[in-house]
Amino acid sequence: MQANENMGSQHQKTDERVIYLAGGCFWGLEAYMERIYGVIDASSGYANGKTSSTNYEKLHESDHAESVKVVYDPKKISLDKLLRYYFKVIDPVSVNKQGNDVGRQYRTGIYYVNSTDKEVIDHALKALQKEVKGKIAIEVEPLKNYVRAEEYHQDYLKKNPGGYCHIDLKKADEVIVDDDKYTKPSDEVLKKKLTKLQYEVTQNKHTEKPFENEYYNKEEEGIYVDITTGE
Repeated sequence: MQANENMGSQHQKTDERVIYLAGGCFWGLEAYMERIYGVIDASSGYANGKTSSTNYEKLHESDHAESVKVVYDPKKISLDKLLRYYFKVIDPVSVNKQGNDVGRQYRTGIYYVNSTDKEVIDHALKALQKEVKGKIAIEVEPLKNYVRAEEYHQDYLKKNPGGYCHIDLKKADEVIVDDDKYTKPSDEVLKKKLTKLQYEVTQNKHTEKPFENEYYNKEEEGIYVDITTGE
């Protein structure tokens, strides 16, 4: 029988945070979370059932949800952004079904150990509700009765390349932008900040003359940055 990990974050380092996410079969969700920048570790387990112990064969009795324990660095990724990555690979209005998997153990859920996370979760769900049709079915509760899954479930897709996975792991490589960090200044500020040409190009859709841009002869690799917002 697996050891109960409820309140397992007591062994957590001070610069780490943890959240537990349920989203169908945990094989895919674990592999997906491990690919996200800022995630330190992801492991499979069973959360928020009726008993303090369980195993894969007893989930229909204990009512645990297949879940992934996600340990992350809050300096590299916020909980809000982590949840937005989570939302990308679940059907938030589906009840007890994700992909081809059907049953209570495949329900969606967000289980927290830090009470301060509840406000962030509620805010994220409120924003998500505006984007989807139907009532969100994601369970939100304090973590209880967490049990680490059997070892053969851990890193399953690493051990079994090409194994069953109901989600697109490539979505972890997509960039999520924090819009509130990149607000556009007022027109007055832009006129002071930008050159006349920069202002005309960015605000009035003018076109630069060929070979006059300060970067036209640069051949090094780089990224595009919006000169008005910094994004």
